[in-house]
Amino acid sequence: MYLGIDIGTSAVKFVCADLDQILAVASVGLKTSSPQPGWSEQHPDLWWHATREALQQLAGKIALTDVRAIGLSGQMHGAVLLDRHLRPIRPAILWNDSRAAQECDELYAAQPQIGQIAGVLPLPGFTAPKIAWLKRHEPDSYDRIARILLPKDYVGLCLHGELATDTSDAAGTLWLNQAAREWHAGIAAATDVAPDWLPQVVDGHSVVGAVTAQAAAETGLRPGIPVVAGGGDAATGAVSLGATEPQRGFISLGTSGQLFVADRIYKPNPERYVHAFAHTLPGRWYQMAAMLNGARPISWIGGQLGLSAADVVSLAETVSGDRVPVFLPYLTGERSPLGDPHIRACFFGLEDSTTRADICRSVVEAIAFCFADAAQSFGDTMGSLSELAAIGGGSRSDLLLGLIATVTGKSIVRSDGADSGPAYGAARLAACGDGALAVTDLSDQPPTTERFEPSDLTALSDRMARFRKLYSAVSAIN
Repeated sequence: MYLGIDIGTSAVKFVCADLDQILAVASVGLKTSSPQPGWSEQHPDLWWHATREALQQLAGKIALTDVRAIGLSGQMHGAVLLDRHLRPIRPAILWNDSRAAQECDELYAAQPQIGQIAGVLPLPGFTAPKIAWLKRHEPDSYDRIARILLPKDYVGLCLHGELATDTSDAAGTLWLNQAAREWHAGIAAATDVAPDWLPQVVDGHSVVGAVTAQAAAETGLRPGIPVVAGGGDAATGAVSLGATEPQRGFISLGTSGQLFVADRIYKPNPERYVHAFAHTLPGRWYQMAAMLNGARPISWIGGQLGLSAADVVSLAETVSGDRVPVFLPYLTGERSPLGDPHIRACFFGLEDSTTRADICRSVVEAIAFCFADAAQSFGDTMGSLSELAAIGGGSRSDLLLGLIATVTGKSIVRSDGADSGPAYGAARLAACGDGALAVTDLSDQPPTTERFEPSDLTALSDRMARFRKLYSAVSAIN
């Protein structure tokens, strides 16, 4: 039995699995802090506390002593800053934090080829510009930095005591030379980062440590269980779907959203803010459009209206038509394909007759329109894909998957356990590290349970055009 741990933004999720099925799951919610506009933070100790709580949940379902290996997955780009005692200096600055816009401009000026080297142009959500921001605005915190980790790797440190990351999570920092799969000294220097602050980089199925006696006492795990490096949530989600080979792709509908296409060749396309990153497995890369807002607007509007996410979707299913308002879902700015950290959300077209159901419909449609924009940014790459798998909590919505199929022109497929994708992918990497699976086995695709085909776009095309015009108009105000 293998354990996958996914350190998400809204929850820590656990999956226990054997070689071909999920046996048990657990989840513990997390809260994000926004002490100033555009800021997004979580304290790393929250992840460890939630990890221990989730393991307590699992202990009531399975025998933790039967776990053979552990894999890690997590939200990418977060800056976890440790002092010389390996304790957090301050809350982690997360992927959807937009404070470091000025530092991105300065980084691009210092490293004009960064898009080709790091696979994408600088944006505030990435790890590197956050450190330059810290030096300028929090010099006391900066002066205490001894090590920098990614979120999942901090939990790894708590489990096994080592400082390590995998290629896919390293890829999301901007410090990685994607083609060479090693840290780039010039980009590190341009963001005031000492090379010895950065962890070792290994493949995702590589064992980087074993559960320590202290971690075992805190969690109930057996000491000595091997822990593999795992991957960023996009890459582990890909592993859960077998998206490790060319012409395989998927969409992820979590707090953030991704459109992911696997490849064996490094293909940077920085001008469209398509991310070209190293995969978590050797000799593999991927292209990805990363949307900061994903399915998050559904839970956001639900919170404003006193509805659950499921209730929002149910209400949205009851209406359609030209009088539904248009919504820009950019609650925290947007990355792909806009590269616009300053844009914010808004409704257009509210009327006296607008209902809660109309508002819910406009929010769900807007998420689909974001995926249409993302697919368009890939150009010819999308033509080789016959279908896209779907994972993440938002993949439970038939309405949303049907809308995405229609506006992208691609069949969308769903499989069992789709809402546990990254954690399941981490468990499969653990099985690979333990020798129970080969790297080639990770390309196996799960059976499809539902399929959503594109419908006639006529009813949505005008609304999608208005959505794009609204962005152009609102972005001119910022």
